[in-house]
This record gives sequence, C-alpha cells and structure tokens, in this order.
Amino acid sequence: MNEVTESQIEIINEFSFFDDWMDKYQYIIDLGRRLNPLAEQEKINENKIKGCQSQVWLICESDKERLLFRAISDAAIVSGLIAILLRIYSNKKPQDILEAPIDFIEALQLEQHLSATRSNGLSSMLDAIRSHAAESIKYNE
Repeated sequence: MNEVTESQIEIINEFSFFDDWMDKYQYIIDLGRRLNPLAEQEKINENKIKGCQSQVWLICESDKERLLFRAISDAAIVSGLIAILLRIYSNKKPQDILEAPIDFIEALQLEQHLSATRSNGLSSMLDAIRSHAAESIKYNE
C-alpha cells in the first residue's frame, strides 16, 4: 500500500466519525480554514485551476523525489476540498500519486453531496495534481 492510499484511508476514517452530512460539511469548511494563504503574487493565471466555478490556485513544487502542493480558493467549501487533496497528495512521490486509485470520493460520498459544479471542480483539481505528477516523472526520466 502506498502513502497516497494510506492518506486516503486516514481521511475516510476521520469522516466516519460524523453521522450527519451537515457535520461533514462543517468539518470540510474547518479544514479549509486551516490552509496557509498564498501570497498575492502567487495568485496568477498560470497557477489557476481551469474548470472550477470558484477561484482556485494550485502551486506544485518538487524536491526531485516528492511533490509539494500548496493551494487556496476563494470559497470555503472548496478550500476544504483542497485541504483534503493536500493531505492526500502533497509530499508524496509522483509515481504513488498516479498509481493509487482515487477511493476517497466514493467512500466519502462526495459526488452525492456536492453540487455538480463543485464535483467538476474537484475533478479539475485532481486532474491538475495528477498532471503535475505525470510531468514530474517525465521530466526526471
């Protein structure tokens, strides 16, 4: 089991403590509030995720072995989704990011509880993370 899969299991286990979806939404929002802000000069078009209704900026840095992601949104619930993605994918090996199945969305029932636009945004954020991982592998070959 790789680190990405382990991180997904941790998130899934955390959410299992909540019975009510309103509590889960609140937890997601709380996670987003804990994100470190990006500097204004980082909130540029090249860091912006396309396909998100709200504004989302994602920055990827690499230490050759692992990818470090930082991100923020102007929307509370989206910032919370970003916080989940960062916990799962940041500071992980690119190969692990690409090889791990994306289990947390179904396990947390996010598609049933997010609006279509937020679901599309989550998908766009995941695509961007996976794209950075694929690029990193290609670059380091």
